Amino acid sequence: MRRWTRWTLIVLGTASVLLVPWMIVLAVTLPGSTEVRHWALAWIGLDVLMAAGCATTALLGLRGDSRARLTASATASVAVLDAWFDITTAPAGAELAQALGCAVLEGALAGACVYLALSRRVLAGR
Repeated sequence: MRRWTRWTLIVLGTASVLLVPWMIVLAVTLPGSTEVRHWALAWIGLDVLMAAGCATTALLGLRGDSRARLTASATASVAVLDAWFDITTAPAGAELAQALGCAVLEGALAGACVYLALSRRVLAGR
């Protein structure tokens, strides 16, 4: 393992430990609700990222470009993030049911992207 890779991994591990007390601070200090400006823009932005990730992954993958594994990985992350915020910000009732339905589809998208990100044969055109 290269020296810079090892140090990068050590920094990442340290960051994971340091994030624990920060999460506790947030859990204790953040309000239960808040008014948000640009709400629609935030949601549309996640969907734009997801669409761009799907399109880029498809184009790169169909060309046999191994960089599709990177875009697939990023797209999986965006899909999970979108599902998380859909569920955690939805009020009870029909909106929560809709969020859960969308989360199932986004989970399937994330799963497909993870499969592509980990699969060498699919993206190598074999």
